[in-house]
Amino acid sequence: MKKPAVRKRKIANSEQSYICRPFLKWVGGKGQLLPELISRMPKKIDRYFEPFVGGGALFFNLQPTKAILSDANPELINLYEVVRDNVEALIKDLKKHKYAEKYFYKIRSADRTAAYKKWSPLKRASRLIYLNKTCFNGLYRVNSSGFFNTPFGRYTNPTIVDEKNLRACSVALQKVKIQVGGFESIERLVKKNDFVYFDPPYVPLSNTSAFTSYGKHGFDLRMQRSLFDLCCRLDKRGIKFMLSNSSAPFIRKLYKQFRVELVDATRSINSKATKRGAIKEVIVTNY
Repeated sequence: MKKPAVRKRKIANSEQSYICRPFLKWVGGKGQLLPELISRMPKKIDRYFEPFVGGGALFFNLQPTKAILSDANPELINLYEVVRDNVEALIKDLKKHKYAEKYFYKIRSADRTAAYKKWSPLKRASRLIYLNKTCFNGLYRVNSSGFFNTPFGRYTNPTIVDEKNLRACSVALQKVKIQVGGFESIERLVKKNDFVYFDPPYVPLSNTSAFTSYGKHGFDLRMQRSLFDLCCRLDKRGIKFMLSNSSAPFIRKLYKQFRVELVDATRSINSKATKRGAIKEVIVTNY
């Protein structure tokens, strides 16, 4: 089925010049929800903040000229910086990789070695894209030691090097500030007339769907409450925010003082194909 075209909503802080999409597959990526998210964007913002940047689907669609992207995952942020600052060298290095199971596990195990600490930012960025494009379902997951542990994926012909899109993403990131930091790190930076989009790891709908191991410390209910507290503080300062999460009762109750809307989404990552399909998610706004 052909995906519906996304009708972009023009905002003041946006100059759409290059069509691009996320250069990573990301669990919970917002490609399918873009129409819902864009329709809820404020008409005018000063700066765009996204502290759980992940694949960055909303950012790459809007391409705001003033933006601060951040994430607690240093490997992810390193990749964004390399795409912005050294995309041609990245493309060249990606072409060295091959789609083979033995080679995949060799590259995957690199972060378990002492030598990995000496790898250049470019080489680490290339490794992350390669693993993302060739691992099972594009699932970024690390164990309690912080080591990438998603198994090899079975594909017909995975696209490891998407030159055109990488170059377009590099252009979109040129004026963007990119930094490592937890979601609370934006609080001292954000000001009135700025806009924050939160896309944290979702609260699982069941005990068997907890894909929250994006970092070695995970993202538990305590951290979900801390995120809610930050949203309350931003709201008191008159700062607009939008947040995505699952429709778990915990989330719907936690954010009940704000505008909580249910939207349709599609579950695409589950070990059992019969459990993939339409589900409800929530979009929370304070405006």
